[in-house]
Amino acid sequence: MLHENLPFKISVVTYMEIVQGMKNRRELKIFLDQLKRWSITVLQIDRDVSARAMAFVEEFFLSHSLQIADALIAATAIEAKDHLLTANDKHYKQIKSLKIVKFRP
Repeated sequence: MLHENLPFKISVVTYMEIVQGMKNRRELKIFLDQLKRWSITVLQIDRDVSARAMAFVEEFFLSHSLQIADALIAATAIEAKDHLLTANDKHYKQIKSLKIVKFRP
């Protein structure tokens, strides 16, 4: 469960993907309140994250169809020197420098 790993950090890309999945303002408010309650840090994209993500896309798009959002999320975790908790580990397994923890909801 997520709450067992509190507090944790999320990429701004993950944040935006979650918000885009919201059905209404009520869901958004619940999400934002939960972020505050859990003291979640949203990690921003900076020059180092951008450069690393760009290299990942160059290296893995043609061979593994690595998408921009996944490259940015992986680069954010690596630059933060943290692991990536994900249910979509197949999107990231080609990135050997990324520490992946599988999440099964």
